[in-house]
Amino acid sequence: MTSPVISPVSSFAPIAIVGRACVLPGAMSPEELWRAVESGTDLITTVDDHRWGVDRHEVMCDPDGDSRDRTWSDRGGYVRGFDDVFDPDGFGIPADEIAGLDPVVTWTLHTARAALRDAGHDHADAQRFGAVFGNLSFPSAGMAAFTQAVWAHHVAVSDSTGIADLAPADPRNRFNSGLPALLLERALGLGVGAFALDAACASSLYAIKLACDRLHDGDADLMLAGAVNCADDLFIHEGFTALQALSRTGQSRPFNSGADGLVPAEGCGFLALRRLDDAVRDGDTVHGIIRGVGLSNDGRGKGMLVPSASGQAVAMAQALHTAGLDATDISLLECHATGTAVGAAFDIPADFELAIGLSFVSEGGARRNLDAEIVDYDTTLAATRAAWTDNHAAVLLPGGSDEERRIFYTSLYHACLMPSLIDDVDGAFQLVAGGPQRAIGWHQMSDLSLWDT
Repeated sequence: MTSPVISPVSSFAPIAIVGRACVLPGAMSPEELWRAVESGTDLITTVDDHRWGVDRHEVMCDPDGDSRDRTWSDRGGYVRGFDDVFDPDGFGIPADEIAGLDPVVTWTLHTARAALRDAGHDHADAQRFGAVFGNLSFPSAGMAAFTQAVWAHHVAVSDSTGIADLAPADPRNRFNSGLPALLLERALGLGVGAFALDAACASSLYAIKLACDRLHDGDADLMLAGAVNCADDLFIHEGFTALQALSRTGQSRPFNSGADGLVPAEGCGFLALRRLDDAVRDGDTVHGIIRGVGLSNDGRGKGMLVPSASGQAVAMAQALHTAGLDATDISLLECHATGTAVGAAFDIPADFELAIGLSFVSEGGARRNLDAEIVDYDTTLAATRAAWTDNHAAVLLPGGSDEERRIFYTSLYHACLMPSLIDDVDGAFQLVAGGPQRAIGWHQMSDLSLWDT
C-alpha cells in the first residue's frame, strides 16, 4: 500500500456531541458503562433460561461435535432491567400502542429520547431534528415470536409440545428493519425524518457520517445518530457457530493467543449531534467533538468474515486527512475487535500501519513516533453488533524514540498476545504488567476522529 502524506488542512466542519445515552448489558447509562469498564467488570453472562424458548442444553453441542443447528456456547451480553427504567408515556405515540412492540423499538425510543434529554433539547421544537441509526436486519426476538405464532396456528401441532398454546404475537414486529425508524420519527416529532440502515458492524459509524452530512448541508439543526441490536439470540448463536466465528469457550479475548471467536451481545446507543458553532452559541454541554469520519470498503477478499488491513488503513488515513490531523495527534483509537483469530490478524496490523508504518510526515519532513496503549472493551461488554460503544479502544500516547515504537496491549482477560502479531511487527507489541486496563475518563475523550476498522 502506498504510504499517504497527511496534510494538516481540515475539510470537515466540527460537529459537537451534546448528548449521549445507552441501553447495554449491565449499563443503562454511559456513566454505568464507564464504571464497569473502569472497574474491569465482566458483563458477559449465561443466557436466561426462558430466553431461547427451549432448554438451552438441547441446542448446545460439544466444541468438537456436530454443530449443525447447534451452538457452542450459551454466553453473551444481555440487557436486563430495561422495563424498570422505561417510561412509555410522553411520546407522540400512545403508550398502549407501544405495548407489545419489539425491544428493537422500545430500546430505540427510550435511548433516543434520553440522548435528547442529556442534550437539554427534549422539550425543544423538533421540526429541525432528525435521526439516522444502524439496525441489523437479522430476525428480531419479536419477529421470531410472531413467525412462531403464525406457524403454530397454521400447522397441526400436538398440544403436548406447548407450541400450539403460544400467545398471539404483535404482527407489527415482522417489520423489524424499517419500522423502528418510522415510529421514532412519530414518537419524537422529528421534522427532518428518521431512517435506519444496515452496514453490519460499521452501522453506527455510517449513521454518524450521514448525520454529520445532514448538519453540514444545513438540513437539520440537531441529529440523533446511533444503533440498535436485539436480534433473536438463539438465531445469532447458531448462525455464528455455523460460520465458525462463535467463541467455543464463551469468552471474548481479542488479540489474545487464546482467542477463539466472538461473543454476541445486544444493546442500543444514541448520540445527539449539533454543529459546534451552534452548540457553543446556545451553551450546550459539549461531550466531544467529531472532526473527521473515514469510510472505506475492503473490496474483494478471501471471504465474508476476512477483513482487509489495507482497506481499514485507507479509512483511517481518510479520517485523518478530513480532520486535518497527523497520526500522532490522535489520543484514542477504537477499532473492531471481534475476538476471532482472523479478525485480530488484520485489525492490529492495520492499526500498527496507521500509527507507525504509514510514514506520516510532520513539518520539516521529520518523522514523529509514538507509543500506544490498547484498552479492550470487547472483553467487558462482548460484541454488541452495530452499537456505538462496541468493541475496544486504544489510547495513543505521544512519545518514544526511533528505536522504541511500541504498542502496549492490556485487557480484562490477557495472558499473552497472539504470536503471529508479535512476529508480524518484529516484537513491537508488549504486554503492560500490572493487571487489567488503564481507564481514560470521559472528560479526557474530548476530541475524536472516527473511522471504521
